Amino acid sequence: MVAVKGRRRSDAPAAPSYTLQDVEALSAKNQEPNWLLESRLAAWELYETMPMPDLKQEEWRRTDYTTIHWDEADKLISANGATLATVPTANRDPLIGEKQGGLLAFVDGKVVHHELAEELSSQGIIFTDLLTAAREHEELVRSNLMTKAVHPGEGKFAALHAALWTHGVFVYVPKGKVAELPLHVVMYNTHQGASLGHILVVVEENAQATVLVDYASAEGQTQSAYIGATELLVGDAANLQYVALQDWNRETYEFSHQRARVGRDGNLDWIIGTMGAHLVKAYLEIELDGKGANGRVSGFFFADGEQLFDHDTQQNHNAPMTNSDLLFKGAAKDTARSVWQGMIKSLPKMQKIDGYQASRNLLLSEDARMDGIPGLEIEADDVKCSHAATFGTLEDEPIFYLMSRGIERPTAELMVIDGFFDELLARIPFERVRERLQAAMESKIVG
Repeated sequence: MVAVKGRRRSDAPAAPSYTLQDVEALSAKNQEPNWLLESRLAAWELYETMPMPDLKQEEWRRTDYTTIHWDEADKLISANGATLATVPTANRDPLIGEKQGGLLAFVDGKVVHHELAEELSSQGIIFTDLLTAAREHEELVRSNLMTKAVHPGEGKFAALHAALWTHGVFVYVPKGKVAELPLHVVMYNTHQGASLGHILVVVEENAQATVLVDYASAEGQTQSAYIGATELLVGDAANLQYVALQDWNRETYEFSHQRARVGRDGNLDWIIGTMGAHLVKAYLEIELDGKGANGRVSGFFFADGEQLFDHDTQQNHNAPMTNSDLLFKGAAKDTARSVWQGMIKSLPKMQKIDGYQASRNLLLSEDARMDGIPGLEIEADDVKCSHAATFGTLEDEPIFYLMSRGIERPTAELMVIDGFFDELLARIPFERVRERLQAAMESKIVG
């Protein structure tokens, strides 16, 4: 049977073809410590007991991922001698000025560049690949890797990731230290197949850091899978600004679990940008664990062609006097689809919390579809929680106003859409990155 792009082949496997031997071989190749192998094997046992996600489940029923050809997408990518020069210049340029606080670049899962400014390393700040960290900083990694934020038992893809993650990043900022220069991570793929990247950021009490992660891949003709996890651990009175920007090629399917935990009086500013991939299913959760914890989550996306983006967000208020603020803005054109499912949850007796979530959606064609599903689960009686989801199209009035000033209609439409996203792009602290994202959005608008 001939495969039809975007439609499921009747003979295609319904799940990845990995085995226990793949897990053991990966660990042996990496020369991993015994504790890490044991962790992988325990996760594999979980994975084997779990079914693949069922499209009848509420969290999956709007997102049919079964068009993936696992016989193509589950082949683990191998490095082929590529260097940092393989990564597009815009993705590896310094974020501020001409100096990097730190740059860690992966191509096809292999580290091709690693640098950390002396003024950061001298403070005891760690910024290295996860495999190296597991060997050289066992106590820090072992106690935090998939034990506090993302857990293997959360689902089929979380368990698979825990068993078979291929590469990752470890960021550690000790108590009371400040990483004044930003840390930059690039994960870039040149080959098709599967990659399983992990981000682990630990910012201890009264410490501070800014981290940006770029995900991207070269164009390809066969399907790929990215099965990832992100863990952000923000200590008491700590401050983390975390930016993650995704621009996979159009043959990639992403399945990711991402969770942050924020301690007492801690602050997290989390920015998420989604532009690439054929399909994205991302779980994004923030746990406000300590009194006075604050979390702001800003998400933006632009889907065109046949893309499908599904963001499943949750704001959990696990302590009193906590604040969360979530805003997602997105646009869709052609036959693209987007799904946003949000939930604010408070535990019993968690009083004086303030939770807000909003989804703003811009439809740019009649055949596009955007679903926004906000939710509240409140078990306390002295709270301030609200949610909203809005949908609209380009309004004629501002476009006609601009045209009356001599601006051609395509340019006027572009300006209005730019204005729609400006609020979120302005939250990214790097001018060069904002310019890059604006150019990417404009290229989608004009086709």
